Amino acid sequence: MLQKLDIQNYILIDELSIDLSKQLSVITGETGAGKSIIMGALGLILGDRADSTVCRNPEKKCFIEGTFHLSKTDQYKTFFEENDIELSDELIIRREISAQGKSRAFINDTPINLNELKQLTNQLVDLHQQFDTLSLGDTDFQRSVIDALAGLHKDLGPYQLNFSSWKEHEKKLQQLIEQKAAFDQTESYKQHLLEELAALDLKEDELENIEQELKFLENAVTIKSQLDASVKALDSSDNPIVQQIKQIANNLEGISKWQPEFDGLLSRLKAAQIELADIASELERWQDKIDFDENKIITLQERLSAGYSLQKKHKVQSTKELIAIQLQLETDLQAVLNIGEEIAAVEKQVIAESLEVKKLATDLSVQRNKQVEPFTKKVNSLLKQVGMPNASIKVAIETIPYTIYGQDKVDILFDANNMNKYEPIRKVASGGELSRLMLCIKSLVAQSMDLPTMIFDEIDTGISGEPAKQVGILLQDLGSKRQVLCITHQPQIAAKGHSHLYVYKEQKGTATNTHLKTLSQEERVQHIARMIGGDPPSKTALENAKELLA
Repeated sequence: MLQKLDIQNYILIDELSIDLSKQLSVITGETGAGKSIIMGALGLILGDRADSTVCRNPEKKCFIEGTFHLSKTDQYKTFFEENDIELSDELIIRREISAQGKSRAFINDTPINLNELKQLTNQLVDLHQQFDTLSLGDTDFQRSVIDALAGLHKDLGPYQLNFSSWKEHEKKLQQLIEQKAAFDQTESYKQHLLEELAALDLKEDELENIEQELKFLENAVTIKSQLDASVKALDSSDNPIVQQIKQIANNLEGISKWQPEFDGLLSRLKAAQIELADIASELERWQDKIDFDENKIITLQERLSAGYSLQKKHKVQSTKELIAIQLQLETDLQAVLNIGEEIAAVEKQVIAESLEVKKLATDLSVQRNKQVEPFTKKVNSLLKQVGMPNASIKVAIETIPYTIYGQDKVDILFDANNMNKYEPIRKVASGGELSRLMLCIKSLVAQSMDLPTMIFDEIDTGISGEPAKQVGILLQDLGSKRQVLCITHQPQIAAKGHSHLYVYKEQKGTATNTHLKTLSQEERVQHIARMIGGDPPSKTALENAKELLA
């Protein structure tokens, strides 16, 4: 329930504080006095977008704050936990708009974005404005009315989960079938490519190693000649290097007896001698290994050529890339074998889920159809009550392909003149008829949906006299069960309010301010009399006002 609305620096409002009744509060005032401005301010705390033009004084921010009392906090618990906001029975929603157009929203002083704000306020307030009657012609709205009366909220949840899963798996199945078709087109070619690579059976870095080995073998004669010369110089010539170093070491050994500092040089020479002798031995071993083998060279050249050919074919530069291609081909061909099994599994899942969707959708349809007759009777009865004795509705439910809401298309058809000729509402109902029809429907839906606050902005469009009085009675009855705010120009409706708020303008110098006051009983008599007969009110108008209020 909305307890209080505070507005600062908003269009024609400098500062305004509105305390609201728990029941039916009516808001009246001259055209242009600022009733729509108050509705606009209320819309901002419900999540509407704003711009810098709303700031009355461009030097200051615009503040709008609504204080709500939550009688049942459990239904909001999930929202508050998800957004890390402390939950209590008092809820304060605040909007701040700067002169630059920047807007911020807060719930209990915690910053929040507009989508999250709307998610919460949609559960707190139902705001009916003049243009909202257009939604009556929308089949989704019409279905939601029947669903609310049938209490289908809990049943829709499991259905929608199954429907979403079913559609997701249907999409996956189609993708798998298309994938298999693509696989089938390329399978034989991929198999051929894999057989080529498998036949070569490359090892890691093999082509690079062959290339290096071939260079070595093709130069075997030169290499062996150079090795012979090297070994001879080191260890087998008339005056080999190893022997010369040994002799130098012997010379230094004699010197080191008289000068200890030569010990280090002597050690290094002996180490060099050992190292060079070891090198000579290793070079000799290489001499024994090197042999010009023409057959081996031919074999390696053929293998390298085959490898280069595959590299060119696959547009790669290394053995590693060819091996990676081979592994990918093996994976792809294995997927061809597995995809058939996967298609069968997903197909089975799709069939099972479609059967469950059909069952749940049928249950939804049964419950919707049960509501058609009582809903029709109640609305037609209320239409007579609000001054439309010849008008009636009829509900048609058509079976359609499954959607997220089931298999039903709900159409509320309207006959304004008792001609038994029912047409879609949007085609045949006038603005006044739409307003009253919407009120009748919302008064029924309100009993099934726990909306603490309902707001009607000029629901009385196009009516007067007795129909207006009956609309007032309906609003008053609705206000006995929940909080209702109603902006009206009709004295018959204004008289039914448990609280009467009067909006007026005041001129001070060049500044125009919108104000609001709660009327006393005597003030209500005077004001409603002026609504009936003008200003000043006549004695008859005053008597009529008293009668309406009584």
